[in-house]
Amino acid sequence: MIAPDPDDPNATILELDELWSFVFKKANKVWIWIALCRKTRQIVARAVGYRSEKTCLELWNNIPEEYRKGHCFTDFWKVYQLVVPEEQLTQVGKETGETAHVERWNCTLRQRLSRFVRKTLSFSKSTLMHTVCLDLFLYRYNVDRAILLG
Repeated sequence: MIAPDPDDPNATILELDELWSFVFKKANKVWIWIALCRKTRQIVARAVGYRSEKTCLELWNNIPEEYRKGHCFTDFWKVYQLVVPEEQLTQVGKETGETAHVERWNCTLRQRLSRFVRKTLSFSKSTLMHTVCLDLFLYRYNVDRAILLG
């Protein structure tokens, strides 16, 4: 992951979002929480769990310290207000475009890994394998972004 430029105030702007997938059957929903750096488009943190305050707090704690000082744009899911400090949080609708990059990244994940597609015959049989596949994808995605940014 590329470290943010301390002289660039836009280098630590994050877009946070969550998307659901499932393990073994659709009744076993698993939520993937993502923090994406707007400038580099790299994923700086992730959490896997439920759509709860606990998982949101896990995402927040996984964000590296230098990024955690930046500003965050999210949708209107209520738990963001409970976890992200008020002065660092802006909750917006999709029509503003402030979360467009992370929403687009969600589509990229679903297109490249069939186990994250909602209507599919491909699925993970365990949460561990679901998370391992996600982490491998994140690693490769971030390396590719770093190469593009030089």
